Amino acid sequence: MSTRVAGCIGMVIVAFVGSLGLSPSARASNFGVELNGVYRVFSDGEWAKKNEVFFDQASVIETWTVTTDCVSPIECSGEVKSDLGWTGTARLGYFWYVEHTIPKWIPCSDGTFADGVQQFIIWGVNPDTGERMIKDFTHFAARNVTKGPSGACGVSNPVVIELPARIDKIS
Repeated sequence: MSTRVAGCIGMVIVAFVGSLGLSPSARASNFGVELNGVYRVFSDGEWAKKNEVFFDQASVIETWTVTTDCVSPIECSGEVKSDLGWTGTARLGYFWYVEHTIPKWIPCSDGTFADGVQQFIIWGVNPDTGERMIKDFTHFAARNVTKGPSGACGVSNPVVIELPARIDKIS
């Protein structure tokens, strides 16, 4: 093999090895699915359900500060801080999921309480057409679902409250 061919092969190998990840490890994700920013969240109590039965519930407006990081267009996680005083986790699956525990959510007849878990199931929508959007979204539809565990307070039926929600990016 000539020296010139060997030199070319060597340069190709060096370029290939360099492309395998020897670059800096800081990753600035920009896949178009991140939820970084400040959001206004409106949970509509007029359409609330408790264990699948409609009942009036107070509507809730809150502001979230969201920080997420994605390692791919389908694998993201982060943190959500609400102006209502809670901090929760965010993760991307088929939908975005925001979740946190509500201490002492269910009052029991014996004076104790059971915790609940609140989960927002979120998807991007076009506000003009209502169609689902996959990325680069600023408007969302959501389900705000809070569940108490089955067996809480001696009752073998979980308490589930669900409200439709709308989420809009404000900055």
